[in-house]
Amino acid sequence: MTGVDEDFERDVDGSYDASARIVDPGGDEDERRLEVALRPKRLADFPGQPRVRDQLGLLLEAARRRQRPPDHVLLSGPPGLGKTSLAMIIAAELEQPIRITSGPAIQHAGDLAAILSSLAEGEVLFLDEIHRMARPAEEMLYLAMEDFRVDVVVGKGPGATAIPLELPPFTVVGATTRAGLLPAPLRDRFGFTGHLDFYATADLAAILTRNATLLRIDSTAQGIDEIAGRSRGTPRIANRLLRRVRDYAQVHGKDVVDLGAARAALALFDVDESGLDRLDRAVLDALCRRFGGGPVGLSTLAVAVGEEPDTVETVAEPYLVREGYLVRTPRGRAASALAWKHLGLTAPATAVGAIPLPLTDEADSRFGD
Repeated sequence: MTGVDEDFERDVDGSYDASARIVDPGGDEDERRLEVALRPKRLADFPGQPRVRDQLGLLLEAARRRQRPPDHVLLSGPPGLGKTSLAMIIAAELEQPIRITSGPAIQHAGDLAAILSSLAEGEVLFLDEIHRMARPAEEMLYLAMEDFRVDVVVGKGPGATAIPLELPPFTVVGATTRAGLLPAPLRDRFGFTGHLDFYATADLAAILTRNATLLRIDSTAQGIDEIAGRSRGTPRIANRLLRRVRDYAQVHGKDVVDLGAARAALALFDVDESGLDRLDRAVLDALCRRFGGGPVGLSTLAVAVGEEPDTVETVAEPYLVREGYLVRTPRGRAASALAWKHLGLTAPATAVGAIPLPLTDEADSRFGD
């Protein structure tokens, strides 16, 4: 993978050619260098996700032996687990350039046609947040992925003419945090679908140890383990916390990320021993103290914590549900006995995990939406 000293210019269609490099046009040079340094360059260096890694390795090796572009790849999973890194790795393994764009940037079929018509043979097209692409562009992508052809419509009304445009073989790598929002015709055109799961603490510790070396951060195993255990199974969060603990250690004259620095820094940034942050604890606190453990509607809960419903649903809920602090029922959100315990409160006998709440929708939530 080449360096990041070159300047990158965005094409008129909104995409840009990363040529197997990661680029953040909105960040400064130091941030771009940092991102490049921390991202693995090859599939063998990618930590965690052994199932997806082995499946992708087989797919890419078979494509290399056939000397043909591999099938289109769809990567799904929560944010921060490495979907963009895997897309970059696919391009690097194939020794092909990569064109990067995102679903929200493609709002018209013409936007997608401009990108597709500029692709070279074997090039990788990475579509981040592919589920947010406009419907006309989706329908054009169907034909491009299956037949490597797009129909460009010239004119309007009865005099409109569709001109077929042949495309060289290429590979689409789509990334989505909400695979259920992809229409079935688009989802079925991907030859390989990989779902990324949250990382084990040991895998995160290995990632942090590697990244601390790359960033020239002195660290101890205890400090690294403390950060890994509070990173919610997400490498992006782990890397962010590592930098904040480094900042704390440097400001307080330690220059070593050890157990004491990790605990003090994470306490300062409101990350508790279980990895819950301010928003997580606010949601649990509102559920338990204001609504007696629920069930309570999402909108009511969001108002209680001063956030938008989408923020509560997409940022806080996934981790709270996965760790057993929160239960989503047809009647609303309910706090489990574990949530009461985490807040230092005594759980009522009706709390989830003590005596199960009725999960049917026979009655409305006690607190409406």
